Amino acid sequence: MTVVQDASSDSGAESAASLRPDVRSLVAQAQELKRTAREGLGPRSTEQQHARGKLTAPERLELLFDTGTFQEVEPLRRHRSTGFGLENRRPGGDGVITGWGQVHGRTVFAYAHDFRVFGGSLGEAHAQKIHKVMDLAIAAGAPLVGLSDGAGARIQEGVTALAGYGGIFRRNVQASGVIPQISVILGPCAGGATYSPALTDFVFMVRDISQMYITGPDVVQAVTNERVTHDELGGAEVHATVSGAAGFIHDDEVECLEEVRHLLSLLPSNNRELPPTAATDDPPDRRCESLLDLVPQHPNRSYDMRAVIREIVDDEDFFEVHAEWATNIICALARLDGHTVGIVANQPASQAGVLDIHASEKAARFVQTCDAFSIPLVTLVDVPGFLPGTDQEHRGIIRHGAKLLYAYCDATVPRVQVILRKAYGGAYIVMDSRSIGADLSFAWPTNEIAVMGAEGAANIVFRREIAAAPDPEAAREQRIKEYQQELMHPYYAAERGLVDDVIDPAETRAVLVRSLAMLRTKDARVPARKHGNPPT
Repeated sequence: MTVVQDASSDSGAESAASLRPDVRSLVAQAQELKRTAREGLGPRSTEQQHARGKLTAPERLELLFDTGTFQEVEPLRRHRSTGFGLENRRPGGDGVITGWGQVHGRTVFAYAHDFRVFGGSLGEAHAQKIHKVMDLAIAAGAPLVGLSDGAGARIQEGVTALAGYGGIFRRNVQASGVIPQISVILGPCAGGATYSPALTDFVFMVRDISQMYITGPDVVQAVTNERVTHDELGGAEVHATVSGAAGFIHDDEVECLEEVRHLLSLLPSNNRELPPTAATDDPPDRRCESLLDLVPQHPNRSYDMRAVIREIVDDEDFFEVHAEWATNIICALARLDGHTVGIVANQPASQAGVLDIHASEKAARFVQTCDAFSIPLVTLVDVPGFLPGTDQEHRGIIRHGAKLLYAYCDATVPRVQVILRKAYGGAYIVMDSRSIGADLSFAWPTNEIAVMGAEGAANIVFRREIAAAPDPEAAREQRIKEYQQELMHPYYAAERGLVDDVIDPAETRAVLVRSLAMLRTKDARVPARKHGNPPT
């Protein structure tokens, strides 16, 4: 059978096709829509953002990612809300840029609030974009960075905006301990929005432009009659030094985002990988001769533990977390022979290195983070005990101190303890002693491990004898010396197997490198359970 083609229909199809734009014009149209979305609400909105001393969301993403690697997701998404004039204002992107790219050649996901559009406020479409990129990050097993610069929930959208925050918080918790989560506060972050940074692993802030608070100055004044500025209430300095909500503080956005990149280079992509290694020319067996003089032999003399850390780690470089909060303890990421390690160290230069509520919380959080991401722990001990006093007791030093104890006992990563000088009482136990599961414990010849200092011990144990002596002061001095000789000599713990070796301080780096290399294949099994119940 022969099929006869209708010439008129061919002609009609060709005519209709000729009315359609060609592919190139369609591509140009899509590119123009994306360009418009990335410009916010036009050049004036960008000028206003710069006038506030802030970069735009696209400029921030350019600084965060390797050049030319960022791939945006849902750049053309618009809200579908009506009422209050929203139906007439539907900018592309809806005030947030989402996507992924490369940081030092590794995949990283990010979202960045665009303050130029609705003040970066979160509505339904805005939240769904963030949900999408968070789901992708979890599925791909890659870090997530949130660049916050938003006015909170979009009031015109009501409860759907609040539900959007709930979806973010739920994903923050699902991703916790699975992928690294980093929050960078680059503008306002108020109300419920603050709980997302609080749920992430690391928080960065920038002086003069970052604010983070549950209730703003106007509400505070209305309720308490207290007058306070945005910075006094929730600025970068407050959270870096007083509240401890920010782990890092920087002077400008460029420096801040460069440090975010540096932090990412120290972390694994997810909890199934080991942290990346880096080549170094620093010899693994390098002797640290200066350590023989850095730490005073007398237990009551101060020194800066940072100098010790700098001497031990690769290339004198370490990345301190919460450097300006709870300064009596140091928490830092560094490398030993090219491998990332977490360092927890008492700081004798601040409150004699005593453990208190804030120091315990700071170190506990850091230990948990390192354990979640397979980062070995090195604990440098020089601690006189827990801070005494009614203030600490009434505020819950028992509960908060137990957080650090729980974190160490629960950690399965390689753990090496080094006792530099004094280690007294319960604080010695809590600082990753062998009795709570440290794999190896080393001590310098200057170590003093005891229930308490010799003077306090002598005053308690020999109280009556000293009081009855013809010369109480001479009797006290004699008993102090006896206590030191019997129970506080450098080899007492080693003789009982609580210290694996007493080492030359100059060999500390080499001993740590060898120990961690041996422990790299550590396989620690834990009891089956849904989850633990850590102290609050």
